[in-house]
Parts: sequence; C-alpha cells; structure tokens
Amino acid sequence: MVRIDKPKFHTSCRMTATTFLLIAIIATGTLFASPLVLNQRNTAMAQQQHLSGNSFQLDNMTFSHHTASVNGIKLHYVIGGHGDPIVLLHGWPETWYEFRLVMPALAKNYTVIVPDLRGLGDSSKPLTGYDGKTVAEDIHQLVTKLGFKTIFLVGHDIGTQVAYSYAAAHPTVVKRLAVMDFTIPGFGPAGRPPIWWALFHQTPDVPEALVQGKEMMYLSWFYRGLAYNPSAITQADINEFVSHYSAPGGMRAGFEYYRAFPQDAIQNQNYSKTKLAMPVLAVGAGYIPVLGGNITMPSIIYGMKILAENVEGITVSNSGHWIPEEQPDFLVKLLNNFFSGNSTSTVGRT
Repeated sequence: MVRIDKPKFHTSCRMTATTFLLIAIIATGTLFASPLVLNQRNTAMAQQQHLSGNSFQLDNMTFSHHTASVNGIKLHYVIGGHGDPIVLLHGWPETWYEFRLVMPALAKNYTVIVPDLRGLGDSSKPLTGYDGKTVAEDIHQLVTKLGFKTIFLVGHDIGTQVAYSYAAAHPTVVKRLAVMDFTIPGFGPAGRPPIWWALFHQTPDVPEALVQGKEMMYLSWFYRGLAYNPSAITQADINEFVSHYSAPGGMRAGFEYYRAFPQDAIQNQNYSKTKLAMPVLAVGAGYIPVLGGNITMPSIIYGMKILAENVEGITVSNSGHWIPEEQPDFLVKLLNNFFSGNSTSTVGRT
C-alpha cells in the first residue's frame, strides 16, 4: 500500500534554502538537463499528432483530434476506440500525449477520451479556473456533450485532483475511479514537508519570470528526476511536451494548478464529508530518485483511504512518477482488470 508524489501543501510554509538555491540556479541558466537519446519512432509519432491532421494512428488504432466549447473555454481532446467510455486526465508538465502508450490497448475495448486540461496542451488558457472543481466541470460538460451518461475515470498527478473532484461532484456517473501518484491537497500524510517545486510554483509571477526561455532545461529535470526509468520519456517526447509549455501562457497555466492547491484543499475538505462509494484504485510510484528513492507510503493511497469507502492500493515498484510511460503494459492490465470488475491481484507486480 503506498505512494507518493506532490505532498500536502501548507500555505504557511516558507521556501526552504533548497528552494532559493534552485531559483538561483534557474536564474543563471545552469540547471542541469541530461542529454537525451532521440528516438526516431517517437519523433515521427509526436510530429504527426499535432493538430495539423484530424486523425492519426497509434499502434494501428485510429484516434482523432477535436475541440469542444465547455464551461466558457475551448477544450482540446483526443478520442478513439469503441465501447464504454474511459476518460484519461493527464498531469503536469504533460498533456494528453502522456497516455500515448496505453491508449491503443485500452481502445480495443473502450472509447478512450483524453482531454488537454484547461490551460494546457491545445486547450485555451484562461486566466482563472484552475481549481479542481472548475476543471472537473470542464470535463463533465465535455462528457455530456459527447453523449455519455456514465464513465470510467482515470487521473494522474494534477489530473488526479480533477478526477477526485469530478467523482465527488458527480458520484452516480463515475462507475469506477483510478488515480495515480499525487498527494490530494489537504489529505497528505502528516509531517511530510512540502516539496520545493510546489512552493516555488505557487509564488506569484516569479516562476514565470525565471523559467522563461529555459523551459526545456527546467522541465527536463522533472522528466528525468522523477523517473525510475528515465529512458521511458525520450527526447522526442520531451520536445512534444515542452513545445506546449513554452508557448505563450503555457508555463503560467501550469503554475496556476499549484496556486489552486489551497483552494483545492478547502474544496476537498467539503467533499470529504461524503466518502466516495464507487470502487477506487489508487496507484503509487515505488521509486522516485529526487524524493529519496524507495517510497514506503505513497500519499495517493493514504489520501484515498480517507476519502473513499472501497479502495485498493497498488505500489508499482519498478516505476517512478510517470507510471503511464514507465510501466504502460502493467498499467493497461491493471486498468482492464479493474474496470472489468476482476481482481487486480491477477496482475503480476512489477
């Protein structure tokens, strides 16, 4: 049982010396980004998946790009497959493309819907509305427009906050909920200090100023430092993500999700008065280098045990934070078993 990711944030916490040091490093442009090996297959895939074309192939499965007007914004999403709908919500600093390795297998049995969250990827970038409740309403309106009444829901990182908010606000329409590697604001393990980047990202205006022009350098630190298997996210993949975050407003929108954590914590406290009744699968990383290596208590499992009645916790020992990319085959098996109502115990642990 287990997990860890973005620990519980306390608004009263001060930036640590580490935070100031890293800000200085960023400002001088010396933050280290590991050289990455270009993967030609992923390069081609990334290039073909921009909005220049409506349809594209992933492992012989057809997906297509669309936009929808929801909740006062334009939301970009990718859809493919057939069957009951699964909605996949990505994390930071990623886009819908985070799920590229699991989408084809899931699409064999499900209609797979993968939005770019508000402000990220090819979705519009409003100045406000980055709290879980508001972003969940974006997704709910999208699902409604697509004509689905009930869904299976998956969230990773900040997408987990959105998924929890969605399930709490619309408990009768989420049949099963799977969440990955995130500390639910207000429900992290007691005594765990906040991670430096949560504090840094919540600082008004400063992160945008210091990171501007250095997005590749800055974001590469996360793709590498939070991974058990750094080669799982290639340079081509990083190029794809950074192309969106380095676009005007991209980094600011990402930071706004962190700045919404105190508001999320209040919303979550209110939601927690009624525990989620649907089955919940909480999946945590087993090894994150920049957080000290082995994770003995993944905070996603800790938090969901408080917030839901029926929770199964899984720690993926041979994975860091980027579970859909580091262990895609394992995740597909896990989700297929979970959503079909079969025991996940039949899925071999990594």
